[in-house]
Amino acid sequence: MLKGTFFCVDAHTCGNPVRLVTSGHPNLKGRNMSEKRQDFLNHYDWIRKALMFEPRGHDMMSGAFLYPPCSDNADASILFIETSGCLPMCGHGTIGTITAAIESGLLTAREPGKLTIDVPAGQINIEYQQTGEKVDWVKIYNVPAYLAHRDVILDIPGLGPLKVDVSYGGNYYVIVEPQTNFPGLRQWTAADILRWSPVVRQIADEQLSCVHPDDPTVNGISHVLWTGNTISEGSDGANAVFYGEKAIDRSPCGTGTSARLAQLYAKGQLEVGAQYTHESIIGSQFIGRIEAATTVGDNKGIMPSIQGWARITGKNAITVDDSDPYAFGFQVV
Repeated sequence: MLKGTFFCVDAHTCGNPVRLVTSGHPNLKGRNMSEKRQDFLNHYDWIRKALMFEPRGHDMMSGAFLYPPCSDNADASILFIETSGCLPMCGHGTIGTITAAIESGLLTAREPGKLTIDVPAGQINIEYQQTGEKVDWVKIYNVPAYLAHRDVILDIPGLGPLKVDVSYGGNYYVIVEPQTNFPGLRQWTAADILRWSPVVRQIADEQLSCVHPDDPTVNGISHVLWTGNTISEGSDGANAVFYGEKAIDRSPCGTGTSARLAQLYAKGQLEVGAQYTHESIIGSQFIGRIEAATTVGDNKGIMPSIQGWARITGKNAITVDDSDPYAFGFQVV
């Protein structure tokens, strides 16, 4: 039985892929995108696996569905899909989705240059600049971010103790600064990051409780952010974000940048109004900014923004046929 054909616009945000799925949207139940995310995970996760995993995708693949708005004041909704799951929020995915949707004529702003979007993590506001048919940049006013755990010592077998923070920027991140057992991002290879990140994430997730105060379905540590020296002019900091089973974000990571801003704010290293240019493992940059102070539950937090760019790389039609033994994807871990 043919499961379906999905038309897609492929793009990348500062180097990391985004696949905007433009057809085959399942009819999701729920009052908001958080509830619809749960419905997708419970009944339609085969779509995510088929479109994100090999042989139609790869370990770094990330994508999204564009849906009608859930709120009266919103222009649209986004459901994020990637190899690691169905995320509450994805910064690079939002930048790529908005760029591809506007340039393809799939989304028209009621007020040119401004959008309000419902996502599983809440609601975000967006500004963008368009020149002709091209979107030059997209700026996301993200959901509130906060530092959840500070200066925690994790004992990592084979590596030794690591002092880490855990911060939320739409997803929960273990943040590792250079120290005795981690010399820094530029001193480690990508293979080192892929080797140690799953271990660090598992131990942190077992030992530290991370449940969002406003939405208990947003829980658990999904990402690890390693920091280090910069290689691009104008960067204030560099990072490599690990997600999924063996993926390293090629972009500076939007929710990771938000989490990093919240961490640095909580530690007194950045103030409200501060701008922070965040660099990826390949040297591409997002511009982060602390827009305001806020609270998340009982925690002091920030309202972060992230600005970046994306480019469309192609359009395709992907067929999923369950007579194919690999119809619903696989990974070689």
